[in-house]
Amino acid sequence: SGTLKAGIMEKLEKIVEQGLLYDFYGDLLTDHQRKIYEDAVYNDMSLNEIAEEQGISKQGVHDLIKRCTRSLEEYESRLHMVKKSADIRKTVQQLLEVAADDEISKANLVIKVREISDIILEELS
Repeated sequence: SGTLKAGIMEKLEKIVEQGLLYDFYGDLLTDHQRKIYEDAVYNDMSLNEIAEEQGISKQGVHDLIKRCTRSLEEYESRLHMVKKSADIRKTVQQLLEVAADDEISKANLVIKVREISDIILEELS
C-alpha cells in the first residue's frame, strides 16, 4: 500500500512538473508538437488515439512526446524559470505572513518588507 501510494504520488508530481514546464516553455515548441503534447498530457489521450488523429504511427507519437519533454527539461536546465517562480512564490508567502503579523511594530515591518523585497529582487536577477 505504501509503495503504491508512493508510486501514485511520484506520477502526480511528474504530471505537475510537466504542466509547469509546458506553461513556461510550451510556446517554444512548434504548433504540431504543442498539439500532440497537449493531447497526451492535458487531454489524457492514448498514443493510439493521437496517432490515429494525427495520421502518424504510435511510435512517432511516443518519440515526439519524449523529444518535447526533453526539450522542455533542457529549457528549464538553462533558464530555471520554474525554479525561480517557485522560489519567488515562497518568498512572497513570507511577505504575506509578515504583513499579517499583528504583533510586529511598524519599524520592524518596514525592515522585514525591505529584506524580503531584496530577496525577491535577487531571485528575479
